[in-house]
Amino acid sequence: MNFTGLWIVCLAALVAPLAAMAARRLRVPSVVLEVVAGILIGSSVLGLVHPDQTITVISDIGLAMLLFLAGREIDYNRLRGPTVELAALGMAISLALAGAIGFGLYHLHLVGVPVFVAIVLSATGLGVLLPILEDAPEVSGIFSQLVLTAATFGEFTPILLLTLLFSREATGVGMRLLLLAAFAGLALAIGLALFGVRESARVRALLTRLQDTTAQIRIRIAVVLFVGFAALAGVLGFEAILGAFVAGAILKLVDRDALMAHPHTSIKLEALGFGFLIPVFFVSSGLGFDLHALLTSTSTLALVPIFLASQLVVRGVPAVLFAGPLEHQWRQVAAAGLFSATSLSTPVAFSVIGVELRIITGGTAGALVASGLLSTLLFPSLALALLSRTNQMNSGPEQSS
Repeated sequence: MNFTGLWIVCLAALVAPLAAMAARRLRVPSVVLEVVAGILIGSSVLGLVHPDQTITVISDIGLAMLLFLAGREIDYNRLRGPTVELAALGMAISLALAGAIGFGLYHLHLVGVPVFVAIVLSATGLGVLLPILEDAPEVSGIFSQLVLTAATFGEFTPILLLTLLFSREATGVGMRLLLLAAFAGLALAIGLALFGVRESARVRALLTRLQDTTAQIRIRIAVVLFVGFAALAGVLGFEAILGAFVAGAILKLVDRDALMAHPHTSIKLEALGFGFLIPVFFVSSGLGFDLHALLTSTSTLALVPIFLASQLVVRGVPAVLFAGPLEHQWRQVAAAGLFSATSLSTPVAFSVIGVELRIITGGTAGALVASGLLSTLLFPSLALALLSRTNQMNSGPEQSS
């Protein structure tokens, strides 16, 4: 086993956040630089690293960990009331718009599988948005609740649709629905069992005694859960990302109180994920970026602005539904649309899967990733600028009085 390539990938992952900090005024997310670093050291540019078995395995685990942590970001307290209804309706509108655009591109002979492209265009990057929103003082109150609820739907729905409509196994949609129902039933049963075990005072005492020792018992339980659900999804013919996401959602639901009582659990999981596994996934995704296929075809290169504009339409237009709760503050509505149209992890992850399943070409995958990079670079910055302007206008009359 050769660790040279992995070392270079890890070095690139180390440099990315340092570069992002140096360019903090530009508000460039570290994840964007991780993918760009992968492109630079990969075969498309410098040719320093080629994905070997070591990098591929760790990258696959990193993808599963990314979705596991995304599942853990679900705030069940937000998933109720009119906010959820608006977010669900907005997601339905997004899917309709994405479907229309996907089939339009298909009839123009720009894409080969319109449904797959539509699913990618309908996604929001919850994992990318969370750190941006948490660090922004402009984001708070009902606005934050609306954006994060919409992002939750925009994260989970595409994963579910990808699992249902595209599979490595040659099974029909009806059979996949049955298998998906079986998976959901097993997940529910495991969740209920874990909840029952958690209520035992003896189990709680055992977890408390072992959680900060070399056993790191809560972390081991989390790893068993996310790897187990990823494996279960694979056995049933689904993508591992569905199992990993569901595992994170179950852990958050079952162990909500415990995670609050033991905040180091979240810190340790994020350290494992964002400190090693997830950056390797994003950098290695850049390694596989087919820059040559993207640049040598005019029609493929034209897909980048088309996909970027499509993301904005598909996820931005439904934000009009938020006008009521936001008291018709149209700058806030526009900012919500820009945040909702921000997506990078989904285009990267789905493009890798799409190429492996041979339903998209390397050029189309490159265009999807490039549009995701641009959306993450441009849309949050524009949204924050709109919110800052709104706050200045709202505070102006108060200061003058």
